[in-house]
Amino acid sequence: MDLDTVRELVVARDRADLDGLGEGTAILAGGTWLYSEPQQRVRRLIDITELGWTALTIDNAGLEIAATCTLAELAAGEYPAAWNATRLFAQGCGALVASHKIRRTATVGGNICLALPAGAVLAALTALGGFGLVWGPRGDQWIPLSHFVTGAGETVLLPGEVLRAVRIPESNLSSRTAFRKISLAPLGRSGSVVMGRLDADGGCVITISAATTRPTVLEFSSLPSVGELSAIVLGLDPGVWYDDPHGAPDWRRHVSGVLAAEIARELAGGRS
Repeated sequence: MDLDTVRELVVARDRADLDGLGEGTAILAGGTWLYSEPQQRVRRLIDITELGWTALTIDNAGLEIAATCTLAELAAGEYPAAWNATRLFAQGCGALVASHKIRRTATVGGNICLALPAGAVLAALTALGGFGLVWGPRGDQWIPLSHFVTGAGETVLLPGEVLRAVRIPESNLSSRTAFRKISLAPLGRSGSVVMGRLDADGGCVITISAATTRPTVLEFSSLPSVGELSAIVLGLDPGVWYDDPHGAPDWRRHVSGVLAAEIARELAGGRS
């Protein structure tokens, strides 16, 4: 779709070119959402794809993912054999209602910053304990992704700030994981996506998304029982459950409890 309100396009070549972010200015990377509908308030675009950020960086501390890394690059990346948890990347991308063309264009940063409940890549990175590096007037900040999204379509980003990268700790990448998704239609938008992570020290993290207004992270010192986990999920604040044509809150709550129970069984050693 043509953005006929845009009057200026800036191709950023270094960090200084990001100055002036604020009202009326939008970041352009993949552009798959930006160009999908009218953007009446956007007068200026800053294209960050020429900044030269390396899509995936593997080091002793773990994995760094550039905000401009495409979903396809994330899903198809070559990772160390011991990093079992990286399978969540492809599973998260697969949970999106998106063509291969979209996945080759849409970016990790866009999926995170849009903060859509169905943003399964955001959910996967949150499930793995990711931290987002934010550039802005307040300096560089590392923000846990579990705190980055505050509601449907809402984040902690302030005017002038941009997401630069996401870092996943090495220890979390070696964890065991489990994944479940459900929707009202076979190829429909996710009604609930639940991911589980079992760490080497016995700690367990369950992340619920799509069913909730923001990724909901449940942390345990050890793997919870099926009954304990189901009770916790069903006991979440009623206001956390998302309501749209792709699923009513009571249905999302119920199926999330079912999927969480399946996750607990799988992580305990028995697939369901």
